[in-house]
This record gives sequence, structure tokens and C-alpha cells, in this order.
Amino acid sequence: MEFRGILKQYNAQDLKNKFNAVSAEKIKTIISKDKLESDDLLVLLSPQAEPYLELMAQKANQLTVQYFGKVIQLYTPLYLSNYCINSCAYCGFKAENSSQRKKLSLSEVKKEAEFISATGLKHILILTGDSRQMSPVSYIQQCVEILKDYFSSIAIETYALSQEEYAQLIRAGIDGVTIYQEVYDRAVYAKVHLNGPKKDYDFRLDAAQRALFAGIRTANVGVLLGLNNWREEVFFMAMHAGYLQEKFLSAEIGVSVPRIKPHLGDFADIIPVSDKNLTQIILALRIFLPRAGINLSTRETAKLRDDLLALGITRISAGSTTAVGGHTLNYEQNQDEQFQISDKRDVAQIKQMLQQKQYQPVLKDWLRW
Repeated sequence: MEFRGILKQYNAQDLKNKFNAVSAEKIKTIISKDKLESDDLLVLLSPQAEPYLELMAQKANQLTVQYFGKVIQLYTPLYLSNYCINSCAYCGFKAENSSQRKKLSLSEVKKEAEFISATGLKHILILTGDSRQMSPVSYIQQCVEILKDYFSSIAIETYALSQEEYAQLIRAGIDGVTIYQEVYDRAVYAKVHLNGPKKDYDFRLDAAQRALFAGIRTANVGVLLGLNNWREEVFFMAMHAGYLQEKFLSAEIGVSVPRIKPHLGDFADIIPVSDKNLTQIILALRIFLPRAGINLSTRETAKLRDDLLALGITRISAGSTTAVGGHTLNYEQNQDEQFQISDKRDVAQIKQMLQQKQYQPVLKDWLRW
């Protein structure tokens, strides 16, 4: 069954009823299980599971060490362009915002690559706004052709592409795709995506699968926490990742759990997600998806990122900026960022923190054929 069909099996009221039917004994039983079903995930995400976070943390840590060891992969984002024709209520790059628009020239892309590569990082995530006119696939391909001389792994976080377009970029040198559904509830999705190509819920939902059919090595999905009830959204995201794991056995599937942060614009319809909520999310994800990578971005504070490492995190960014050319162009040229970054530590500082916690920071773990 396609994932769209799986989504149709659930509705908000059914999930609410299942969340409310959880017992303490059931929580303990599920934590001890080797393999979880979808209803087990609902239990771990339920309000009733909150008193058992310490027990969940012990299981999550054990699974993380078992499947990943004490290893954390490091990467950094590189924003190529912030031109966008979407009207996404929550985004600093949305078309209506009077932000300064910028697209890197190929020489500027090379300058960014040289700077980032000098830090030792060999994994990079390149991002664009949603504008096929200003950031066509041909432009992204040209950038990849430059970047592959500096990095062993290049992932993209762009507008949703066709399967052939993903194949084109794979041939050029990318090996990873990150694409967030943002919110799985169709009504909320329509409410916050008012205009532009991103308004097409189904085309975006199927993007990761198209990339995997095209032959991508890694695919990362996620939700933007704060747009809807987090328990429901994390449930659907985890189901999505589990579906992709089962369908594409040789691929690496990961998940991300970013929370809305301050950005240019006036969007205020935010459902709070506390640090305790975020902790429960990460624990439930690790126990339900023991083989999945879990990414925690610099939206979160340095202290929180450090504290959550042992609970299931496998991948973090370092030396991050959400401004176009933010690694090498001066601030006056890039005043507007997509959102505010909380953890501003550079690569050396992140490496030092990991080593002090007896983790191995991995800057390169993949060689392109």
C-alpha cells in the first residue's frame, strides 16, 4: 500500500481516542518490546508516557549505541538562493516578505565550498527557495559540479522535483535528499501553504519516494513542530519514515524534528512544543525507528542539543547559517535569514564538545564512486 493509503487509515479523533486509552502497564510492556507496531508508537507519544521518559531514555540510549555506536555525523547547510514564489505562512523566505533576495554566482559557490571544506567538513546540505526561474535544476546541477570537488557527500533541500530531475542531480553528484512535509494534516497544510507550487500536498508527500526510486542513497523527512498537534504530526512522520525503510531496504532513512523559530514575518499561530515534549519525541522516534538517523538542528540551543545527544541523535549541523552565502559574504550583503539560529558554535567547538562527551565526530563517512 502506498503511504497516501496508510495516511487515510487514521483521523484526528481516532488518534485522540488511542492516546487517551493508554495505561501505565502498557507503556512498560511496549518499552521492553524488540519491534514496535504503529499503535505502540502512539503509546510512546501519549501524555501518559511522560512519567516514563527516564525508562524510555534508557532504551533509546541502548538502541542508539547498538545501531550507531557513539558516533555523530557533522554537516553544515549552504544556502544557494532565497528567491521563492511560495506563500508559506511560517517562512522567512516567503514571496510576500520584503527580504533582500540573493542567488550565489558560481564563483561565490566555490568560495563557500573552499571555506566550509577548510573546516574539515565533507558532508554538506545545499538549499534553495522554491523558484524554478531563479534556481532551476540546471543551476543546482552546476553548483553540485563545483561542490563535488570539495565534499564526499552532497544532499539537497530544495523544492520537490520529478523522479527524472532527481536522477539528473544524482548523476551530477548528489547522494542525499531532505524534504519536509512540514505538516501531515491536510487541512492545516492548506491553511499555511496559501499559494505557490508547495501548495500541492501530494506532490510534496511523494517527493522522497521519487528520489529513492531514482536511486538516492539517503532520504530525510520531517515536520515543522508548532504548526499542528505534535503528537499526531510526529506519528505520521515516523510512519512515513518507516514506510520508506520497508520499501527501500538499501537506503538510509532519517528524520528531523525542527521547532518553529523567530523569522521575518508575522506568523503567530504556533502550538507550543516544550523541551520536555521534544525529548519525548526523540525517545519515541528512536525506540520505534532504531535504524533511522535523527537530526537535531541549530534551531535548538547549544545546551539542549548537548543534553539530547545520548537519547538518539545521530546527526547535527555545525557552523550553520541560514543566509545565502552566509559563510563567506559579509552581513550587510545577507541581512535576512530564513530563521534564527540558536546554537552558533563553529565546527571546532562542536568537535570539542563531542570529544569531551566521548563521542566520535564524523566529518566524512562516505566516498562517492
